[in-house]
Amino acid sequence: MTNGAGPREGSLEAPTRHPIDWQNPAFYDEAALEKELERVFDICHGCRRCFALCNAFPTLFDAIDATDSGELEGVDKRVFQDVVDHCYLCDMCFLTKCPYVPPHPFNIDFPHLMLRAKAVKAKKGGTRFRDRLLTSTGTVGALAGIPVVAEVVNAVNGTKAGRAVLEKTLGVDRTAPLPKYHSRTGRARARAQMARSARNGTLTATPTESTRGKVALFVTCYGNRNETALPEDLVAVFAHNGIPVTVVGSEKCCGMPKLELGDLETVARYKEANIPQLKALIDAGHDIVAPIPSCVLMFKQELPLMFPDDAAVKAVAEAMFDPFEYLMLRHKAGLLRTDFKGSLGKVSYHVPCHLRVQNIGLKTRDLLRLVPGTTVDVIERCSGHNGTYAVKKEYRAASMKIGKPVIDRVAAAAADHYSSDCPMAGHQIASGLDGAREPEHPLRLLRTAYGL
Repeated sequence: MTNGAGPREGSLEAPTRHPIDWQNPAFYDEAALEKELERVFDICHGCRRCFALCNAFPTLFDAIDATDSGELEGVDKRVFQDVVDHCYLCDMCFLTKCPYVPPHPFNIDFPHLMLRAKAVKAKKGGTRFRDRLLTSTGTVGALAGIPVVAEVVNAVNGTKAGRAVLEKTLGVDRTAPLPKYHSRTGRARARAQMARSARNGTLTATPTESTRGKVALFVTCYGNRNETALPEDLVAVFAHNGIPVTVVGSEKCCGMPKLELGDLETVARYKEANIPQLKALIDAGHDIVAPIPSCVLMFKQELPLMFPDDAAVKAVAEAMFDPFEYLMLRHKAGLLRTDFKGSLGKVSYHVPCHLRVQNIGLKTRDLLRLVPGTTVDVIERCSGHNGTYAVKKEYRAASMKIGKPVIDRVAAAAADHYSSDCPMAGHQIASGLDGAREPEHPLRLLRTAYGL
């Protein structure tokens, strides 16, 4: 074994991220990749602080422990791909656990090493049709959201026979929660709410030191076809606080699902469609908000690391906000309305991984606590959903094991509401609870508290 799990040599510097060198042919050199996997996996073996984060690390450590030598050198290299496949790029190991991230000389960035391995696999054409389909969120949503087709898709997905067929043909686990599809889009609902809000009050952009006071809404694929009330709730809450909202013209997927698959060429195509629109809106005086944490993280972190020399990408990253981050910045400036009409009681609140790693603090919790008579029980654990991971038959059991502590906390809390900023995480939690009570997004809770 190499250097093991020694101290960080007294470094008190904050973790830093290196750009993703994905356009360099050397990035796809399989021999170099295998050598780097061996180096990093050996260091992880000597540390093991991340054993409880996800199933990637137990897969690695169990394989090592099963060898005669108890060392990495005895592990079948095929296990390396299993480790990679169990990583869903939540980033929690880099941000919260690993003592060897840059600027430590070990220079460990486990998630981005896994991304490199996924990209090599994708470049070789090694990804399954199922995985390519599940990550084509915009295309699937557009097709499944066609009137009549949406009703048929939802009906089939709601039957045991339909789920059995999905499991057999695509490997989509029959017990996993699947999103519903809607023919009336979230974009349409957001625009209708904007029109209602404009009629009901004056919306004047009031800038602060850190916000411009008017926003462009990046609806997201999920908000547009699946959780279509989410963009409407956001517009209602922002308008109540005097913040004008406009909808981004013709957005593409943010790219996070394809990033998790290692399909970086498609990520780049989505970026070329989205960034010019968003930059134009910024130049026109807007900030950008998106209601899904993974989409916010994509624009704030991953695209700037993929395109470090692109000034427009940097400008979008600096103007991109989580909704509650934005509202709490307005509160700091004395501009958030607190004319709440009622209490929310006890809220069991799950913080998604892709929100935690943004390092903005618990802004959703802080805002909900402003509602009189409201207590918030915060759960900072992974739900186990993680993009498409939890719907795949081969990973469903692992996803539920990862999410069990969260599900148990929600069940034990017996709160008036349970909620997550990630709708998919909310439905993952629901799938492990007894009873039919559904999760409520924090924006819906805030809208309810305002009486809107």
